[in-house]
Amino acid sequence: MTWLTWRQFRASALAGLGGLALLAAYLVHLGLAVRQGHDAYLSRCHSGGDCGRALAQFLGEYQNTLLYLAGLLALVPAALGMFWGAPLVARELEAGTHRLVWNQSITRTRWFTVKLLVVGMAAMAVAGLASALLTWAASPVDRLAGDRFSTIVFGARNLAPVAYAAFAFTLGTVIGLLVRRTLPAMALTAVTFAIVQFVLPNVLRPHLMPPVTVSRPMTAAAINEARGLGSITGAPVVKGLSVPDAWVSDVSELLTADGKPLSADRFDRCFQDPPATGATGTFGDTAVCLGRLDLHVVLSYQPNHRYWVFQFLESGIYLTLSGLLAGFGRWQVRRRVT
Repeated sequence: MTWLTWRQFRASALAGLGGLALLAAYLVHLGLAVRQGHDAYLSRCHSGGDCGRALAQFLGEYQNTLLYLAGLLALVPAALGMFWGAPLVARELEAGTHRLVWNQSITRTRWFTVKLLVVGMAAMAVAGLASALLTWAASPVDRLAGDRFSTIVFGARNLAPVAYAAFAFTLGTVIGLLVRRTLPAMALTAVTFAIVQFVLPNVLRPHLMPPVTVSRPMTAAAINEARGLGSITGAPVVKGLSVPDAWVSDVSELLTADGKPLSADRFDRCFQDPPATGATGTFGDTAVCLGRLDLHVVLSYQPNHRYWVFQFLESGIYLTLSGLLAGFGRWQVRRRVT
């Protein structure tokens, strides 16, 4: 049964291997270029240059490219579910070739399980290798950028893509088993996987662990920066207040010493009544007045050291869903008449 599954799958496997080889060649080239660029920008620091500006230029040179690659890798599990998972059983049910196998000595559940395991492990291997290569290529940039928790980057590094591929492939296989038509199964797989990929990172992931909550004072400099960005009494400003290498999930409005939001009226009164120390009425002077109000914001964030915990938790959720889908598929195959 394993040999038969391989013979049916080998064309798709060779196509996937070819695509992976091309991606690997590019990522190895990019990874070497990133490391050479990193060393070149660091040499400016050692020679007495502006380190902050040099590192910012380094990030600007490679960060967008790596972000595009992360978005491309996010499509790999969906493609595996569509092109490897959905046709796996649907194609045989659609053509009627399953009847020949089911009338042999091999049981239906063994037929389904072997196909699921052989092709499913190949799908996980493809996603895992692509993820490992991108993680290696991007590691110098990731260390400096401190945005490993961002939705696209988190889902394209380390363990997560492997779990996504397992889920997408199993989902496609089970949908194909239920729909029994290849093209509709592929379309439903893409739509369902996209919905899950939107819901879990945006709705479930922030609640996998309780966030750490801290209060940050709004100094005069921070207030000037906030006004320059156009957000004093409206939406909260995170720039300049974010926690380094952490995932800031929520920021409150500007709060006064009593914990109440700063109202527009109270802000206007402070702005119209500058301090009596020779103030000129500019916002820089008014910031001193606002400082008397003990303005602060409350940040909720996930510390950087929880990154791997989140990787394991989210991967575990996807693998558990994959196992439940596989069990449902085995049950559905056993009870199917034809």
